[in-house]
Amino acid sequence: RFIMKARLLPLHFSGGPSQSFQAQVRALGALLGDHAEILDPLPLGAPIPEADAVLLPEILGEAYRRIHDFKSIPAPILLITSEFGTLSMWDWEIAAYLRAEHVATVAPYTLAQARTACRALGVKRQLRETKFLVYQDNPGEGFQAEIFKRFYWWEPECSQRIADTFGVTIVRRSFRELGERAKAIPDSDARDAAVRCPVPVEGLPEKPLLSALKIYLAVKHDLDQDPSIRAAGINCLNESFFSDTTPCLAWDILYQERRLIWGCEADTVSMLTKYILHHSLDVPIMMTNLYPFVLGQAALKHERIEKFPDVENPQDCVLAAHCGYLGVVPRPFATAWTLRPKVLAIVHDNATAIDARLPEGEMTLAKLDPKLERFVVAEGRLEGYAQYPDSDCRNGAVLRVGDGRKLMDRLVSHHYLLMKGHTRPEVEIAAGIFGLEVESL
Repeated sequence: RFIMKARLLPLHFSGGPSQSFQAQVRALGALLGDHAEILDPLPLGAPIPEADAVLLPEILGEAYRRIHDFKSIPAPILLITSEFGTLSMWDWEIAAYLRAEHVATVAPYTLAQARTACRALGVKRQLRETKFLVYQDNPGEGFQAEIFKRFYWWEPECSQRIADTFGVTIVRRSFRELGERAKAIPDSDARDAAVRCPVPVEGLPEKPLLSALKIYLAVKHDLDQDPSIRAAGINCLNESFFSDTTPCLAWDILYQERRLIWGCEADTVSMLTKYILHHSLDVPIMMTNLYPFVLGQAALKHERIEKFPDVENPQDCVLAAHCGYLGVVPRPFATAWTLRPKVLAIVHDNATAIDARLPEGEMTLAKLDPKLERFVVAEGRLEGYAQYPDSDCRNGAVLRVGDGRKLMDRLVSHHYLLMKGHTRPEVEIAAGIFGLEVESL
């Protein structure tokens, strides 16, 4: 298993665990066994030993008279009182009473949400033992400095917030040195990697493919030295002069091999958001740039296109594109996937880019805000794809959201995480485990 199992501590009321309590604990052990370890029960009010969350498999009217004990619990509180892995409808009043008394609880109304809560608890514990590896030298000082100097994820304050809030250590290494090591790898090693990891390509000579595989091999070597590194990113555009290629293929292969989370442009907030949501919700996810249609020329100029696609109610639509196509989409998530020659002028002529598609249909956008206190989420649909030859958007996705102007007012970044499906309820479950808020756009 990649994610740790959640450790759940059942709590019972006065008089000891009843037969119904014990039956519910057994039922939850069967329903959640792949995601959680259920510890021996204790009475409400007892000191809480090391556990990821407390579990209330049965709630009695006594709860109204034990608010002080609830407020003293130092861990998340799960209310799962039905044999189907959900909160029982008979317990809505007690759940509402606890909320009114400012006792935070997580009360799933589907079994899938209960399992999401367990995965999120495992993610929360694992993050405290996790490192994010970032390759960069002087972020913001390279190409397009007027753009890159604006990004919060490179501020020391941001890294400190990530460490203080989630326990993640950001490890920084030289991109220059990584690029030099990759170039020094023999072509024969890269050809061997191509045999082990066949890559669908189009219009791509051997040399760019070998260079992309060499970056993969160089990063893989570093990851092998420290298994606590579970996400990695490279300042691949702003400092692209340190490499003759891009890391897109490396992220695809390393996700397939070890479920490594990747960070385009070394965006650690995107990496953190992606880590929490992908491993908690277990849904396809990737990072892309958002170009709301209402932004007009400011978006069109950046992508070197003349106009947005013709659609109904364009004010509620967003073009999603990154590095010439939709962005880095691992093959397990894609309905179509090809490695092609690079598009952006900012990267080396030898570089490559992934041209891939997520399934059309329901989708969700999400990202943590700069203070790491809330997910800002928008549900909608991926309606199709738009191609602009000789532009920086050869194949972008057209997204439709509920309120494009509200989205424009409340976005927290140009980088956003795009997930398959409508996942806001599951995001709320994960957020509750981490003590975060959810703002829905």
